[in-house]
Amino acid sequence: MSDRPQTPLLDQVHSPDDLKRYSDADLKRLADELRAETISAVSVTGGHLGAGLGVVELTVAIHAVFDTPRDKLIWDVGHQCYPHKILTGRRDRIRTLRTGGGLSGFTKRAESPYDPFGAAHSSTSISAGLGFAVGRDLGAKDVGDVIAVIGDGSITAGMAYEAMNNAGHLKNKLIVILNDNEMSIAPPVGAMSAYLSRLLSGKSYHDFREAAKKALELLPAPFREGARRMEEFAKGMTVGGTLFEELGFTYIGPIDGHDLDQVLPVLRNVRDYADGPVLIHAITKKGKGYAPAENAPDKGHARAKFDVVTGEQKKAPSNAPSYTKVFAQSLIKEAETDDRIVAITAAMPDGTGVDLFQKRFPARTFDVGIAEQHAVTFAAGLAASGMKPFCAIYSTFLQRGYDQVVHDVAIQGLPVRFPIDRAGLVGADGSTHAGSFDVTYLSCLPGFVVMAASDEAELVHMVATARDYDEGPIAFRFPRGEGVGVDMPERGVPLPIGKGRIVKQGGKIAILSLGTRLQEAMRAAEELDAHGLPTTVADARFAKPLDRDLILNLARNHEALITIEEGSVGGFGSHVLHLLANEGMLEHGLKVRPMVLPDVFLDQDSPAKMYETAGLCTPDIVRTALAALGHAETAARA
Repeated sequence: MSDRPQTPLLDQVHSPDDLKRYSDADLKRLADELRAETISAVSVTGGHLGAGLGVVELTVAIHAVFDTPRDKLIWDVGHQCYPHKILTGRRDRIRTLRTGGGLSGFTKRAESPYDPFGAAHSSTSISAGLGFAVGRDLGAKDVGDVIAVIGDGSITAGMAYEAMNNAGHLKNKLIVILNDNEMSIAPPVGAMSAYLSRLLSGKSYHDFREAAKKALELLPAPFREGARRMEEFAKGMTVGGTLFEELGFTYIGPIDGHDLDQVLPVLRNVRDYADGPVLIHAITKKGKGYAPAENAPDKGHARAKFDVVTGEQKKAPSNAPSYTKVFAQSLIKEAETDDRIVAITAAMPDGTGVDLFQKRFPARTFDVGIAEQHAVTFAAGLAASGMKPFCAIYSTFLQRGYDQVVHDVAIQGLPVRFPIDRAGLVGADGSTHAGSFDVTYLSCLPGFVVMAASDEAELVHMVATARDYDEGPIAFRFPRGEGVGVDMPERGVPLPIGKGRIVKQGGKIAILSLGTRLQEAMRAAEELDAHGLPTTVADARFAKPLDRDLILNLARNHEALITIEEGSVGGFGSHVLHLLANEGMLEHGLKVRPMVLPDVFLDQDSPAKMYETAGLCTPDIVRTALAALGHAETAARA
C-alpha cells in the first residue's frame, strides 16, 4: 500500500452520494486525489490514461451535482471512464482494469448501475442519451436528467450530428457536455467567457429569454424574424456556438473544464433551469496533471504499464516486428514505385501504421477523422478516379462503414484495398474491439477477395497482391501485436488469387488454417504425428475465393478435415462446408470439423488466454482431430 498515493478525502467516497457532503473547496482537493489514484491504478494495469486525466474535474462535478445513477451519465467511447469507476463503488477493483475477470476498460451495463449505457465505439452518447430523455418524458421510471459527455474527436462523426439534429427537433431536456481537449472551436477560455457561461446558464438569462420569446410573438412577422436573427447574431458574436444553436441546442461556453469554480455553477444552473437540449462546451487538456502524459505525442492516450515517477512504459522486448509496422513498411515500398497508391485512415494513424506512410507521403495520406462511413466511400471515389486506395481500418471499426462497403464498393466492383488491422481477439480491450466478424461479413459479398496472413512474411506478399489487384475490392486481415519471427522477404510477391499452400504433408488428417492459427496447427500436427496419425497442414491464405482444388484434394485424400480460423461462425469454415456439400464430399465418410470463435462475446483477458477460452489452441485442435476419428479416450487425455 505504501506505493499508493495518500487520498484521505477519496477514502471516504464509496458512492457519488458521498460527494454531496463536500464543499466546493473539498471537491477541488478530491479531484487532485482522484487524479493521483487514476495515475497509480493505470500504472499497474496499463490502459487509456490521458482521456481519464482530462475529465477528472468534470467527473467530480457531474457526480457532485447530479443524482446518479437515477440521473444518467453516458460517456462517449468510454476511454475516459476510469475516474468515474473509482467514484462509483469500483475503487477496490480498479487495479483489475482490462484483465481477465476484472473491470472492463469501458463502460459496461452489466458491471454497474452507474454505467447506464455501454460504450467503446465513438459518437453514440448523444443518440443514447436522447433515447433515455425521450423514455423519461414518456413515463420511463428511474430516469432523471441525462448527461452525455462527448469528445471533440467523437463529435466529428456524422452520427453525433444526426443525434443533435433529432434532439433539437424533439426539444426534450438533454445535457450534452462537449469535452474539447485538442483544439478550441470558440474564443479562448478566460474570466469573461466563464462569466458569460454562468450568466447564460442561470435563472436571470433563462427568464429573460422566455420573456423575449413572448415579446417577439407580439411583433409582426418580418420584425419577429429580424429580431430573432439579431439575438442569435449577438449571442454568436459574444460566446460562439452558432452551429449548435442552429441545431436547436442552447450553447453554453466555453468554460475551463478543469476549473471547478466554473464547472460547478454551470452544471447547477443547467440542472435547475434548462428545459430543452443544452450543450456545455468545456475546454480540457488530455493527460492533465501528469507531465509524461501531457508531453506524449498522443497525450498518453493508450499506455502499457509504466513507472509513475518517470512515466517510462514497461513493454516486454520482442525480436519480431509488429504486424502493423510490417504492413506500413510494405505499403511504403509499394508506393515508392506506384504513385497511384494512397492511404486512408479514420482517426487511427498510429494504430494502423498510416502515420509512417504519412511521413513518407504526406500528400497521399488522408486521416478523415472518426468517420468510417465517409472513409469507405471516399476510398470508393478515389478508386473510381483511377487511384489505388488502401483504406486501413480496424476490423471492429470497419463494421461502422458496412453499408458503404456493400453499396459503394462491392456493388460497383471498385478496387478499394482494405488492410484490416486488429483481426481476431485483441486482449485487454475485450469484446467491443475484437475483430471477430470481418471474414464473415466480407466473404458473403459477391466479388470480394478476402485474405488472411498467417505470419508477417505472408502479410508482405498480401500487400503486394492488393497493390496489383484491380478487378474489384480486396481485403487482407492481420492481428494485433508482434509477428512470429519468420524470415522476411525484401519485397512482396503477388500471390495467385484464390490459391493456398501446403505447409506440411501427411495422409490421415488435414488441418486447413486461415490466418495466424497456422502456428497452432503445426504444433498440433506434430502431436498427431506422434499418435501415429500423419497430418497435413495447409495455409488457405484466401477465405474468398476458396482454393477449390486444394480443398477437394484434402477432402479426397484424408479421413478428417479440420478448418480453423480466428473468426466467427458463418466465415471461412462455413464456406468450406458449403463447397464440400455441393461437391458431394460429405456423403462418403469424410469427417469435417470447423473450428471457429464461440458464439459468445468474450470478455477481456490476454490474447493467449482468450484463445484458450475460445478453444482454438494446439490441445483443442488435437482433441478435435482425435474425436473426429473416434479416438474419444485418447482425445479426453489430450
